Amino acid sequence: MVKNTVYKVLFISWMMFVTFFSLFSFSDVGTSSINIPHIDKAVHFTFYFGVVVLGYMAISKKRGGGAGESKLLWYIVLFAVLYGIIIEVLQHVATLDRHGDPLDALANSTGAIVGMLVLRFLFFRTSSLK
Repeated sequence: MVKNTVYKVLFISWMMFVTFFSLFSFSDVGTSSINIPHIDKAVHFTFYFGVVVLGYMAISKKRGGGAGESKLLWYIVLFAVLYGIIIEVLQHVATLDRHGDPLDALANSTGAIVGMLVLRFLFFRTSSLK
């Protein structure tokens, strides 16, 4: 029970972190010395990988215990993908110097799907009968 509470706090904190850094303007922050091509896509991937992993760990009761858990994992992935799309739209509509990018939404979605695949590998494997 304590573990679930810790994961819930981590998940909520992670969502606040992702939301803040997705909508906050960094135009006044000196980042010109950092020039790694497409690093923002890796950041988007990592953000939504974390959303799925922490979301599942926070909500799941059994960690891979059947069809209900599999459906829960799909719902979390769907939530992450939709949330990523909403954030990209908000960047375009509600910020002055940020712009929504379909490739960022793709990176978000890819991170969410890879997070699901990692969780399936870790928790949804069936033991061999041999």
